[in-house]
Amino acid sequence: MSAEESEGNALPFEPKTKRQKVAKAVSKPQPQAFIPEKQPSKERPFNKEEMAIPQVVSQRMIRRVAGFCGIPTALGITTLVVSYLLTMYSEIRLPPIAVLLVNMGLFGLGVLGITYGVLSASWDEERVGSWLGLGEFSTNWGRMVEVWRETRQKKV
Repeated sequence: MSAEESEGNALPFEPKTKRQKVAKAVSKPQPQAFIPEKQPSKERPFNKEEMAIPQVVSQRMIRRVAGFCGIPTALGITTLVVSYLLTMYSEIRLPPIAVLLVNMGLFGLGVLGITYGVLSASWDEERVGSWLGLGEFSTNWGRMVEVWRETRQKKV
C-alpha cells in the first residue's frame, strides 16, 4: 500500500489535520541558531525519598482500603453464593435481576471503597485521623483538586 493510500485510511484516533513532513537528509549542515539555555526553575526537583509515601501513612491507607473495599466485595461474593444456594436447595426463587443489581451495587461500593480508603486516611504521619475519616477525606480531596487545577493552568 502506498503512502497516498494509507493517508486515505486514517485510524479513528488519528488527528484530522495532516502532519508536516520532516525533510529527509540534508547534504549541508545547517548553522544552528543560538538558543539561550533555560533558566533553572526556582523549584528544585524532588528525589525519590521525598516523593515516597511514608510507611506509616501507606499502612494506614492499606488498612482503610481493606475495610472500605474488602467488606462490600466480600458481601457481593457472599450474596452470589447465598442466592445460588437458595435457588438450588430451597423453595425460594430470587429474581435474577435483583441478584445482579445487588451484586453490581456491592462491587461498585468496593471500587469506590478503594478511592475513599486512600483519601480518608490522614496523610500526616503524626496524626492518625478519625475512624470514618470524613474530615480527612474533605481535606485530601481539596488538596487533590487544587493540584489538578494547578497542573491544568501550567499546561495552558
